[in-house]
Amino acid sequence: MSTHMSHLSGLISAPFTPMNPDGTINFSKVPDVVNLLIENKVKGMFVCGSTGEGPSLTTEERKELAAAFVKAANKRLLVFVHVGHNSITEARQLAAHAQQIGADYISATPSTYFKVDSIDLLVQCLQEIAKGAPSLPLYYYNIPALTGISLDMVKLLEKAGQSIPTFAGIKYTAPLIHDYQACVNFDKNKYDILYGTDEMLLGALATGAKGFIGSTYNFVAPLYNALIEEFKKGNLSEAQRLQYISVEMVRVIVKHGGLRAQKAMMKLIGLDCGNVRYPLNPFKENEYKLLETDLKAIGFFNWVSKSKEAVAS
Repeated sequence: MSTHMSHLSGLISAPFTPMNPDGTINFSKVPDVVNLLIENKVKGMFVCGSTGEGPSLTTEERKELAAAFVKAANKRLLVFVHVGHNSITEARQLAAHAQQIGADYISATPSTYFKVDSIDLLVQCLQEIAKGAPSLPLYYYNIPALTGISLDMVKLLEKAGQSIPTFAGIKYTAPLIHDYQACVNFDKNKYDILYGTDEMLLGALATGAKGFIGSTYNFVAPLYNALIEEFKKGNLSEAQRLQYISVEMVRVIVKHGGLRAQKAMMKLIGLDCGNVRYPLNPFKENEYKLLETDLKAIGFFNWVSKSKEAVAS
């Protein structure tokens, strides 16, 4: 499959999992999340990943949530379902479910408790997961900062393509542009290498990146779409200016606690997705104003994604 598949282009958002005040999933908000992405020219979704707090959801919740996103998308967006799990058997079952509900792709991190320590072992684990969804392209989800697993991705491309018929590429979330470029150029651009570090999108563009998966596309997709267009036109200085807004935004996000702050930002743009689930630290009521002040200072609200349901303040 990997030999003939076409490479994806444009923004693919990793949506948040909408939560009720009691921490249960608010399925009623899923269509609003999907419509916001469509109206802001996002091409696809990566559901139940890090941004969606997938590892904090039960297997049944993940299945129900993935089905809700696929239904709401109704073929208007491409849908990746993250199926990575500490249990390879559970991951294979999640993959089978993703195929059953009509998802377009699956992606998987390896087990993060008992860690794989070699490319050969990683390929074997991915083989087992892929068996659950023999009709869906599989992307390895490389995010060393969260998994603690940092292996040679070029070697993965060398071996996975030989052993896994559905292996399509990598969701590459690491700030290693040289390594990313090596993956992009492997075997004459054979595999689809989707870049996942939003604040370095311009650098990835310069190496030949076409497709991007990220969390900040949920609330400022127009900024990144403009950045990509300016780069294509050869307006490098303007592309650099837009990327720096992203850099400043990510610095604010890190200052306020990372993922918890990003979910709070959805409330600030008018589409409240609730709070984060433990073990993440829930956002406190008094923190929203501090976050909003910092975001206003960098011009964040000039770029926010807008829809009929979500209008920025």
